[in-house]
Amino acid sequence: IAGGQTMNPSTEDLLKAVEEIDAENIFILPNNSNIIMTANQVKDLCDKNIIVIPTKSIPQGISAMLEFDPSRDVEELSNRMLEAINSVKTIMITYSVRDSVFNSFTIKKGDIIGIYEGDIVSVGNDIENVTKDALDKLMEDGDYEILTMYYGNEIEEEKANSIINNIRETYPDLDVEMY
Repeated sequence: IAGGQTMNPSTEDLLKAVEEIDAENIFILPNNSNIIMTANQVKDLCDKNIIVIPTKSIPQGISAMLEFDPSRDVEELSNRMLEAINSVKTIMITYSVRDSVFNSFTIKKGDIIGIYEGDIVSVGNDIENVTKDALDKLMEDGDYEILTMYYGNEIEEEKANSIINNIRETYPDLDVEMY
């Protein structure tokens, strides 16, 4: 189901999609913390066996999907998917859509913001600096081995490569991949 930060699907949207699926078990990966409750409501409204894996980001959703193996029983599969999402930490770099104040940050519409696990940790007007600051916060919290960067159509591949190269220089022991 199509969605995004400002385009959350309704309970009706999810219920309609689930009712169209002919499967013994249906896994819902919300990929957004705002949609988890809606997904659980669908589970309560439908007679089908729905398993909600509470993914809060697309990287968590991808991690959960990589664990999907239809030869496993539903409980084991659910546990493996939950374990996978718990090992993922997410940083999002995006643009502010309005003026606001969050924690110690005064944010203007159009500022670049770095969000780490749902909290704004960096604000600025240079995407490389905001990304570096957000990544530094992540690295303070743990010893990570792999960084997977997904970039969208609002950034050119050349700029994404520049950011990745800076990350590789700053964290040479980190295995970095980009999509």
